[in-house]
Amino acid sequence: MAFAASEQTDGQHVLPVALKMLIAGGFGAGKTTLVGAVSEIRPLSTEEALSIAGTPVDNLTGVQRKTATTVALDFGRITIRDDLTVYLFTAPGQERFWFMWDELASGAIGAVVLADTRRLADCFPSVDFFENRKIPFVLAVNCFDDAPRYRPEDVRSAVDLEEPIPVMMCDARQRVSSRDVLIALVEHSLRTLPPLGEQPPGTATRGTATGWAATAERA
Repeated sequence: MAFAASEQTDGQHVLPVALKMLIAGGFGAGKTTLVGAVSEIRPLSTEEALSIAGTPVDNLTGVQRKTATTVALDFGRITIRDDLTVYLFTAPGQERFWFMWDELASGAIGAVVLADTRRLADCFPSVDFFENRKIPFVLAVNCFDDAPRYRPEDVRSAVDLEEPIPVMMCDARQRVSSRDVLIALVEHSLRTLPPLGEQPPGTATRGTATGWAATAERA
């Protein structure tokens, strides 16, 4: 789903291009919030109220005020142009839902891994997942009001990320901040794409992705 080739059909119209991104991270890291901040439509959400039955498996340390959790996925959409649309999917953070990640990641050009410095280790499974599958990703530290602040290089060292992988601070509640994270992901994915002509069918083209990043920056 990452990209469909855009072709001239009658001199006026082109086939639409779809770009898929995955938003991942630990329980309570702000995935649903980020999608809601940038989506042009009301996000499709599968949030359910936390229950006493989930207490043994849902660790609320640092997020005691959280009252709901995503049990499947969230879905949002951003229309960049008439022929270019971005689809956002979230991956649920709890271990009991990890079996869904491979299906959700299929066709994505890359992923945003949201991290919370109060529970930094919660992002490790997502980082491992994308590293093992060679899926481009950026690490975005969601700056909660009561969370400790660290420099990006300190977070990089703590998570043991290689230098090319972007590490950035963000506020998932803010549209511009969340948009900048998505732009960083596209730019990083561009740097990891194989040369034109060596890409399998359905892979993003550099021209289309570059155009998306440029257009999004002006939005």
